[in-house]
Amino acid sequence: MSEKKHISYSELKTWTDCPYKHKLKYIDGVKGFVGNIYTAFGSAIHEVCENIAKGLLTEEADYEDFFDTKFDDELSKIELEEDVRNTAVDQFRKESRRIMPLVFPQLEKLFPGFEVFSAEEMLYEQIKDLDYDWNFKGYIDLVVKTPDGKYHVIDWKTCSWGWDMEKKTNKYVTYQLTLYKKFFCEKHGIDPKNVETYFGLLKRTAKQDNVEMYRVSSGVRKTENATKTLTDGCRSIKAGLKIKNRNNCRGCEFYNSEHCT
Repeated sequence: MSEKKHISYSELKTWTDCPYKHKLKYIDGVKGFVGNIYTAFGSAIHEVCENIAKGLLTEEADYEDFFDTKFDDELSKIELEEDVRNTAVDQFRKESRRIMPLVFPQLEKLFPGFEVFSAEEMLYEQIKDLDYDWNFKGYIDLVVKTPDGKYHVIDWKTCSWGWDMEKKTNKYVTYQLTLYKKFFCEKHGIDPKNVETYFGLLKRTAKQDNVEMYRVSSGVRKTENATKTLTDGCRSIKAGLKIKNRNNCRGCEFYNSEHCT
């Protein structure tokens, strides 16, 4: 295996869940979860949001055609039981129609006069707090800039009815945006005071507010804590630590498999 050069937030999150699970996925290369109808929906709706923000999709009919094409493409990569394909797929298409027309109005409402700074921007920045050469790798879904000179980092998240307050305030959820902000600022030489971060919740089954922009605060102390979690993870991974966190076995794709009993 080639020498490791970077870590993503999803990899870091896997390590915080269970270092042994991290070993299986990222060191041993064991294939676990490969996707389902929910991830297919998420990938397709992300691309719709990106193109709406960039002004490449302007009519609802365009949204629908674009989504259907991307959704079908994502579905072709996974195996679905026939009854799921015949019923759930149509339902997910209907649910996409509740979300897509609300994306641009929500962006305009929250960020009046915005311009798109970047979409799917890649981060590959050195983790300066380490004494060896590892980079933080990630992709920011959308960054918009408003006339007041502020930058707004947005990460789209698909869900059913929404997130409860426990999830909205979970540090291992919000640290993703905290680290995106940190490395975005370092990449562009921007004062962190001029950058705000948001999760854009795209809700399939909610009765109202199917697009919710939830702001995540990332001040100096939180950034320090998130950076410590990142560097602790990197050092543990480099040291080869792979302790099993048995509190998180339920729901793990490797639970009671040949790889982890």
